[in-house]
Amino acid sequence: MSNHPRYPDPVEYAATRHRIVINLSGGKDGLRAGAMAMDFARQAGAADRVWTAHASLGPMEWPAVTVDGVRWPSASELAAIHSRALGVSPERHIEVQRTREVNGERVPFDLLTFIAERGDWPWLGRARTCTGPWKTKMVYGAFTPQVRSLRRDLGGPVLIANVLGLRAEESPDRRNRAMWRRTTDNSARVVDDWLPAHQETTQEVWEWTDAQEHPRHWCYDSFPGARDLAGSSRCSCSTCTMANNRDLLLAVGRRPRLAELCALVERVRQVPFNPSITMSELIERSRRRDAPDPGVIVDEGEDFERMARSVHAALKQPPQWESKARTGTGPAQIVGGCDGCALSA
Repeated sequence: MSNHPRYPDPVEYAATRHRIVINLSGGKDGLRAGAMAMDFARQAGAADRVWTAHASLGPMEWPAVTVDGVRWPSASELAAIHSRALGVSPERHIEVQRTREVNGERVPFDLLTFIAERGDWPWLGRARTCTGPWKTKMVYGAFTPQVRSLRRDLGGPVLIANVLGLRAEESPDRRNRAMWRRTTDNSARVVDDWLPAHQETTQEVWEWTDAQEHPRHWCYDSFPGARDLAGSSRCSCSTCTMANNRDLLLAVGRRPRLAELCALVERVRQVPFNPSITMSELIERSRRRDAPDPGVIVDEGEDFERMARSVHAALKQPPQWESKARTGTGPAQIVGGCDGCALSA
C-alpha cells in the first residue's frame, strides 16, 4: 500500500480521527474499502468511532427484485447489510436522501427529476451534479450535529476520515487519486478522503468478497443468484451516463421503463444522455439479437411511479439551465402525462 507522506501508517492515522465514515453504495468496492478501514480502526482502538453512510439516489439506484419467491435486496438495503457485516452497529449507519418542500411537506427529491428540471445530464469532464450535491454534501450534512457537539468538547475542529471505495484500476482519473486527499479544512472540521482499497484489483476484491461470503448485489450477475459476474460491472446509478455500453444495454433491458423515462427527458430537453450514444439508441440496440440478455426485468414500484410523475411535471416547464450540449433550436413538446407515453407499457 502506498502511503501519503503526512500519514505514514494507516493505523496511526485511524487513531487520530474523531470520526471514520465509510461510504457504502451496496457495491463491492465500498465494502472492501470499508473492511480495510475497519481493520485499521480496530488495530488503533478506534472501532467505536467508525460510522457508515449511504447516500441514496432513490429510484435511480438498483432496486430489489423477487425471483422464484426469493427477494434480492436493493442497493440501499444491501448497504445496511454490509454495514452490519463490517461490525458497525445499526445506530451508527446513516442513510441520507435529498428532499425538498412541496406544498408545505418534505418529499423525496430524485436525481432524474433534478436532471429534467435542470435540462442537462452529468457527464465526465463537466459539472458532476450527481455526486457532490447528491452524495458528498448529503453525508457531510448528516454529520453536522455530531461535528458541532464534538467541536465543543474538543475545543477545535473535528478530524474526519471519509472512506471511499475508489480504485486505481477503474479509470485514469481514479488512478491518479492520492490515497489520502484533504477536501475540507476549516474551524469546524478537517476532512480527508481516504481510499484504503485504491491499489486492489477487481479480481482481488471479488476473491476477498467470496472468501468472506459477503452478500453481493444481484445486478453483478446474469441472473439473481447466478454468482457468475456476467451482469453489470459496477453497482452504481442504474443508468449512469459514464457507464460502459454493455452495462447500459443491460440496464435498459432490466429497467425498460426507466430507460424510456430517460429517453423522454433526452427528447424533450434535446440534450443527449451521453456524448457517445443517446438513450434512444441504447433502447434500439437493446432489442437486437446480439444485445446482452437482461436475465430479469424489474417490476417498478411506487417510488418509481412517484418519480415518473415528478419528471413529467418538470418537463412541462422550461429548463433551468441552458446546456451547451443542447442539439435542437427549439423546445420539444411533451403531450399528456404518464398515460400518454411508453412508461405505462
